[in-house]
Amino acid sequence: MIDVRTIVLSAVVCTLSILIAESPRAMEPAPPFKIASKAAVLMNPYTEQIICAKNPDTLIPPASLTKIMTLVVAYDEIDNGYASLDDQVTISEKAWRTGGSKMFIAVNSTVPLRQLLQGIAVVSGNDACVAVAEHIAGVEDVFVEKMNRKAAEIGMKNTTFKNSHGLPSKQFTTARDMALLASYYINKHPETLQMHCIKEMTYNSITQQNRNGLLWLDSGFDGLKTGWFSTAGYHIVATAHQDQDRFIAVVMGAKSSRQRETIAQQLIKYAFRNFTTIAVLDPEKTLGQVSVLMGKQDHVELGAAHALKLTLPRHKLDDIIVQKDVVDSVTAPVSQGRELGTARVILQDRELASVALVALKNIERAGPIKRIVLRAKLSFIQPPYWGALLLALFLIAALIMRAATRQKKNKSSKYSRRGDDIL
Repeated sequence: MIDVRTIVLSAVVCTLSILIAESPRAMEPAPPFKIASKAAVLMNPYTEQIICAKNPDTLIPPASLTKIMTLVVAYDEIDNGYASLDDQVTISEKAWRTGGSKMFIAVNSTVPLRQLLQGIAVVSGNDACVAVAEHIAGVEDVFVEKMNRKAAEIGMKNTTFKNSHGLPSKQFTTARDMALLASYYINKHPETLQMHCIKEMTYNSITQQNRNGLLWLDSGFDGLKTGWFSTAGYHIVATAHQDQDRFIAVVMGAKSSRQRETIAQQLIKYAFRNFTTIAVLDPEKTLGQVSVLMGKQDHVELGAAHALKLTLPRHKLDDIIVQKDVVDSVTAPVSQGRELGTARVILQDRELASVALVALKNIERAGPIKRIVLRAKLSFIQPPYWGALLLALFLIAALIMRAATRQKKNKSSKYSRRGDDIL
């Protein structure tokens, strides 16, 4: 008799196994120490590699971390020429009335866009967010649409924005998505870090401090944003640099501002002491060559299609292997940049990344005489081996003719001997 419970259990186990096997994120290492917050991600923004993570895809309200996207959209619009840092922004009543943390801008006043952006980054002004959104998009709702389009473009698969400031309104994100957003922001607008590390700001005779307490530490911290409200907990996206390296720590759902800073500091410290970013592949260096048939040159050199940097454990740098898979040969003409293989970066039998190998220069076709000679040569070493076949037939024919000639001579010699006998 069939046990229904056994069938159902087997189906569930099979489904879970498939989901785990297909998930590319199942192998992300957990932090090597206890993380008290709901979620956390440690990432290098230059390589977008996650060093370790706790609940990176758990949905959590972003609170004021929303403002990072507000700044991203604003600076992207400025780069595209649709706004200027020197724009004079008229403050609407809606912006002025927005609750929560404030820059304390006055209704109907005009404020330089540059100063509003600083008010968002340093003192987390919700009123400044609405003013910027209205200036760039006309109304905040249209600006929010831009925020969500940008989130999709960046790859923030589990994020939905409902406003420009982060006050509660059924919007959610994840620690992974916030790390991706911070990475995009730092890479696209690195100059803004000078603004994010400002410790206090005075506007309208009111002085407020930056809520990111890590800025007061002498540890390379220069950003990025904090957030909080009761149902979400305490958040921080912290970033720090040392030498040529930088890391981002996203902490979401901590129980206090001190706890979020302690966790972020611990993650960043762990990253700098145990990991480093190295250039694994340089597009200007030759990584191999491929034979060229019918070309003016017999070989073409190969290089990486683009530079590849990886963030790796310091004690495993000597274990990196670059495996090259290339075609056996290529027929001219060959254009520079043509893909002719793949370079795979291997660490302990695990592929970390792959980059296409491309021709580093153009190879023109050989002249007609050289092509004839080359074709003749190739006919002996390439299927269907017509040259070798014709040579074999020629040799066979020559042997047959030689044998026939010998046989004819033998017969003539025999008849000659018989004639001598008769005489």
